[in-house]
Amino acid sequence: MAEPVEVIRAAALAGIPHAFLSRRGGISKGPIAGLNIGHGAEDDSDAVAENRRLAVAAVLPGAQLATVYQVHSPDVVEVTAPWPHDERPRADGMVSNRPGLLLGVVTADCAPVLLADRAAGVIGAAHAGWRGAHSGVLENTVAAMERLGADRAHIVAAIGPAIAQPSYEVDGRFRDNFGPDDAAFFAPGRPGHWQFDLEGYAARRLSEAGVGTVEPLGLDTYADETRFFSYRRATHRGEPTYGRQFSLIGLPG
Repeated sequence: MAEPVEVIRAAALAGIPHAFLSRRGGISKGPIAGLNIGHGAEDDSDAVAENRRLAVAAVLPGAQLATVYQVHSPDVVEVTAPWPHDERPRADGMVSNRPGLLLGVVTADCAPVLLADRAAGVIGAAHAGWRGAHSGVLENTVAAMERLGADRAHIVAAIGPAIAQPSYEVDGRFRDNFGPDDAAFFAPGRPGHWQFDLEGYAARRLSEAGVGTVEPLGLDTYADETRFFSYRRATHRGEPTYGRQFSLIGLPG
């Protein structure tokens, strides 16, 4: 019997259909074995389609899945219906108030962030790599939710599986993108290098944006090979490709 899809949920989002999915479950084979949902992973297209179907069924059966073409930007779009795959907008955040939709964020070390204002019936999802987080994708997602009627003080947000500080070595050129106020997110490493806390940085950006509740899940994609895909781990090993995992949030139809 095939391994079931693993659904990781956040306490902050209890009662909202959502999940941070791992690589467990699915039908992909080889170095991307399991629930690979990335079309760019050199996987069989039928396997990716089936994995995406399994993902949706595990979170909000019968929902329509909406994704964007992620480009590490601060850009956020409102979703009223899914786009055809080849017409997806270039963006890294999505918001919606439409029942029966699932917003899907694709990651493989970057931080997936799922957000909701239960009372307003507004949800959001953001792909927050360091570039997107640094340039404002999280704040822009919160602002876009407000335009749909959310109150940022009532928004709850969860930060899903991402590369953790002990696994995220960066050099001086990376460090130069950040200012003195960000020093707390850089732990000393080997000479000329630091360990960057992406999850902590994203959490602070959300809190400073006025989000009422922020829940970091503390799950390291790099270190937990049996559970998560990781771009950096695959790169360090010289592997030919790497899988991607889904984070999903929706409103019941």
